[in-house]
Formats: sequence, structure tokens, C-alpha cells
Amino acid sequence: MSVPWWDSDWKDCSGIEYRTYVGNLSWSTDERSLKDAFHAYSPLSAEIVTDRETGRSRGFGFVNFRDDNSMNNAIQGMDGQELGGRTITVSRANQRPRRWRA
Repeated sequence: MSVPWWDSDWKDCSGIEYRTYVGNLSWSTDERSLKDAFHAYSPLSAEIVTDRETGRSRGFGFVNFRDDNSMNNAIQGMDGQELGGRTITVSRANQRPRRWRA
């Protein structure tokens, strides 16, 4: 059943997200390399935020996990690590507000 006020790109509508913010990414980091960097913590998906006009990375992204334990282990294990020649910051992402779908 389609509900118009839910984000259409997020399949889990339970309201709980196990999502980390990953900052200070190099411009060359793509979604595959970001997910691969977190492979030890069993990520579900990774996304790089890009500029709408240029399509270039904005230098941060998000990694989604199945549960709280995996997410917290990833934060502890990856915060301050090097990825693509840069020291990344990893923290719990703020929960995304639901948007009205047009």
C-alpha cells in the first residue's frame, strides 16, 4: 500500500533508522567504496550526497545498518579512520523527517 506522506526511497516505514553520518569524505569516494569500507559491520547500504547542479560529491554520506548494535560498532570502529587519504568522522545520523511526496 502506498502512503503519500512517506519517503518513497526508504523501504522500512517502522520509524527506526540505524543510520550513520560519514563526513570528510574525499571527492573520489563512491557508494561502493564507502560500503566496502564498512564491510566488517554488515552495512545494508551506503549513499554519497551529491550537489544537485554539478553532480559532484558534497564530501559526506550515510551508511545504513540492520540494527543498533551494528551501527554502534561501526561508529566506534570507523570514527577517526582513514578512507581515501582523509580522516573520516562517523556519528549517528539525525533521523530524517518524513516529507510529503508530490
